[in-house]
Amino acid sequence: MNEEEKSIKKEKKPKKEKKPLDKAAKKKRRRIILGCVAGVLIIAFVVMKVTAGEGAQAFVTTASAQTGEIEETINTSGTVTTLETKTYFSEVNVKIADVAVEVGDAVKTGDLLIAYDENDLLREKELAQLSSQVSEGSYKNSIQSNNEKLGDLSEANTNIEVLDQQIADTEAYIKNLEAKIEKKKSDLAYEGTLLQITLLDWQDKQAKGEFTEEDEDTYLELQKLVQLNTYEQQNNKEVSGWQDELAVYNDMLAEYKEYRSEMKSQKSSAQAGKMNAGAKEELEANKQTKEIETSNTLENLESAQGGIVAAFDGVVTEVNAIEGGSVAVGSSLLKLESTQQVMVRISVTKYDLNKIAIGQSATVSVGSKEYQGEVSKINKKAETNNSGAAVVGTEIKIVDPDSDLVLGVEAKVVIRTAKEENAVLVPVSAVNVDMEGEFVYVVENNILVKKPVVTGISSDLYIQVKEGLSQGEQVVTDVSAGLTEGMTVMAMPQQ
Repeated sequence: MNEEEKSIKKEKKPKKEKKPLDKAAKKKRRRIILGCVAGVLIIAFVVMKVTAGEGAQAFVTTASAQTGEIEETINTSGTVTTLETKTYFSEVNVKIADVAVEVGDAVKTGDLLIAYDENDLLREKELAQLSSQVSEGSYKNSIQSNNEKLGDLSEANTNIEVLDQQIADTEAYIKNLEAKIEKKKSDLAYEGTLLQITLLDWQDKQAKGEFTEEDEDTYLELQKLVQLNTYEQQNNKEVSGWQDELAVYNDMLAEYKEYRSEMKSQKSSAQAGKMNAGAKEELEANKQTKEIETSNTLENLESAQGGIVAAFDGVVTEVNAIEGGSVAVGSSLLKLESTQQVMVRISVTKYDLNKIAIGQSATVSVGSKEYQGEVSKINKKAETNNSGAAVVGTEIKIVDPDSDLVLGVEAKVVIRTAKEENAVLVPVSAVNVDMEGEFVYVVENNILVKKPVVTGISSDLYIQVKEGLSQGEQVVTDVSAGLTEGMTVMAMPQQ
């Protein structure tokens, strides 16, 4: 092959295009280069020390303190979970006609989850209405019975009061009649006694033969009066009339007392049967309770006709209902977890606890997709993780969830905890710590100077120096064991 052919072949060979490096690759490449440079400088420093003796200068890598913006973050991972969970319980005692979802199904707001049997719903509605009618009838019956008892009690009290007066009046009248009868009988007996004495006197006079014809007539008249008195004592019309009246009033008195006994019995029965204030309040409360229960039952049955629907967009995570099976009120049917209200649950160590606060923004990465997040909750009680360390549970709410999110998957979280502008920044490796606190080495006129500093927030690469350092000062970024304050050095600034 001649030179011309070689030249043509060279021209035709395609050139390989360099692929642009991503941010991570660039960072890695830069670290490799810096590492190599640092290694070379250290070797050179050692060689110079060995070959040149004490007067030789040490090479140190430096960076210029610069003013800029710095953001502190916490990088961690957690599990995507829901902020809103709803467990659906049956509000009716009916049969399940259809279970429209399975565990893992994604549903939209208003989607049908479970349908009830229409015939069972109708039957339960009729039973509820009948139960309401029975309760109403029982209430009315109790009220009517109580009113009757109250009427009996009122009647008994009134009649007993009247009867007591009638009995008292009748007993007084009877006593008066008995006194009149007794007096009349006593008067007749006394009159008879006097007549008997007079008759005996006349009989004695007759026996002595002292009678005259006129005395005979008087004696005969006296005998008639004695006989008449005897008859009057036995058959006096006034006494007989009073006795008849007495019999009538005694019968009346017996009737009054019998009727009063009946009224007392009625009163006792009415008092025992009537409702007191507490019983009446209980009856009213039971009536109202039954009305509310029936109303709620009918409302639940009416609502159940449309079945159970999703209250929000979400994923079905539990299904207990069985198609064709009967359920009781309060039975757990299924669980729905929201995909609209979603969070990532993470654990924060004690070192990051003072950095994190509610409201801080975050970036949540699930697979290749990023979402905006916000710290929404920090627990007030620490837990122990698998390694035995104390951690604090924290929730990161995803502000912009979408249908691509899957509950239960791992998510990476970057929380932006702090941000400073116009801050003095140096590489993280430039800050060291000894017994006196934090410090940096600064190169001033080729002399190594130790400066105590007060640091602030930090990122992966840089740290804020709040006190002790000014913009533009050259700080040593790679401190080896051989460096001491006051030694002469040769600064090698990083690019």
